[in-house]
Amino acid sequence: MKSKLGLDFKKVEYARTLAKKIANEVYEFVKPRSTTSIERTICRFLGIDGVNSEGVPLPNVVVNHLKEKGILENGAAYFIGNAIIETNLSPQEIAEKIANKKLDLSKLKMNSVDKIRDVLKPFVEKTIKRIKGNKLKREKMISEIGEGKQPYLYVIVATGNIYEDVVQAQAAARQGADIIAVIRSTAQSLLDYVPYGPTTEGFGGTYATQENFRIMRKALDEVSYEVGRYIRQVNYASGLCMPEIAAMGALERLDVMLNDALYGILFRDINMQRTMIDQFFSRVINGFAGIIINTGEDNYLTTADAYEEAHTVLSSQFINEQLALLAGIPEEQMGLGHAFEMNPDIENGFLYELAQAQMAREIFPKAPLKYMPPTKYMTGNIFKGLVQDAMFNVISIWTKQGIQLLGMLTEAIHTPFMSDRYLAIETAKYIFNNMRNIGDEIIFKENGIIQNRAKQVLNEAIELLETIANDGLFKSLERGVFANIKRSFKGGKGLDGVFTKGKYYFNPFEEKMLEGGVQQ
Repeated sequence: MKSKLGLDFKKVEYARTLAKKIANEVYEFVKPRSTTSIERTICRFLGIDGVNSEGVPLPNVVVNHLKEKGILENGAAYFIGNAIIETNLSPQEIAEKIANKKLDLSKLKMNSVDKIRDVLKPFVEKTIKRIKGNKLKREKMISEIGEGKQPYLYVIVATGNIYEDVVQAQAAARQGADIIAVIRSTAQSLLDYVPYGPTTEGFGGTYATQENFRIMRKALDEVSYEVGRYIRQVNYASGLCMPEIAAMGALERLDVMLNDALYGILFRDINMQRTMIDQFFSRVINGFAGIIINTGEDNYLTTADAYEEAHTVLSSQFINEQLALLAGIPEEQMGLGHAFEMNPDIENGFLYELAQAQMAREIFPKAPLKYMPPTKYMTGNIFKGLVQDAMFNVISIWTKQGIQLLGMLTEAIHTPFMSDRYLAIETAKYIFNNMRNIGDEIIFKENGIIQNRAKQVLNEAIELLETIANDGLFKSLERGVFANIKRSFKGGKGLDGVFTKGKYYFNPFEEKMLEGGVQQ
């Protein structure tokens, strides 16, 4: 399609080439390495669940055992498969024996890798079949009962109690929401384990657990049939358990996962090596499961200025796109993020926001772009806040965004009440309905404010990508190129969970989900 912004798509392709070089270098770093969280994910996919007598999740027990015995380098699949041959027990029974100190995986006679792979095949196939079944179930429900129009209306629930979340989620769906995000308990991203079972005592949100995922999925399916449209479920595959939470989401049919390659590094100080290795496998899982990923570029503008640093958002979108493609995620599952965070005192700020949103739509035409509401400049003045959110909604429908995280007029005051969400949904529905095709009717002035702003941001993004491609992503993160935040290659949380793969290492789930290989 012809660019309404007058963008030079040769420049866009050049930017993609640079981003691909950056992503390929990251993949070359990732390929020979794994992490404790990836190995715990393999344990979960093999059917290991539950906790020991002290409440420690059994996947952690098994991986900690391998680490303590000095044999983790060859991976969980290798040693669990070998133990199945030697003990004739299931992976779950093996984990329970390790927890009770009745089995030492390092003391067993070792079998050939081929024999180990063969014995694991039924367990691998069972999990793959379940995830494929979930994907088919989602597609079947959408074909039977339909879904809301894009931009999907996205709201949050954050009570800390999964059962209260269910009540609020179903109410929001009845009011018109298309996507329900269950906000995680504060700082769960920093836990190096996944809590077990249903939870009722989260802080600022509800713990992400597999049982909580199952409870919410059941509730959203019930209300989907009631309201006559498929309601999507969201959680957060980020932090120290990124691939584990992606796995739980795939097993319980979540539809959208916040799954950014850089967010944890920048905003949670999780070690960049750990994050980049974890993000690859988590995205392989999400791609295979048909889960839309949401990326976190919007967060850059909470610490950096939206006018001055707009090009960093675009640069990161290019990089996230290429990292996602490597992991097998199609463009239709890339909810690349950006945000309406321009200082409202800037003259023509709305035009600059419009340029940014239209540019994202033109450069990533198939992506269900995730558009975040104003937060940084919300003051607690609910009347002004409602106007700010209305302007945000106008740009979203004008530029055909995919996922609209609804702004709340009480932002900067408190966690939204159900009534706040109702007003947000009603306002968005009103604007979307009345302006549905405005983007098809209006063209932009040649070399006007909007066109020139988009061209400026693209040029600045290319300059930044050239620098990152030259220095490499890791050195660039150390320099603080995104969000004005500097991180150390060997600093942050979780580096002790990174290891180099040994001679016999294999990940049967990554192999199965990426059949055909990584396209570099």
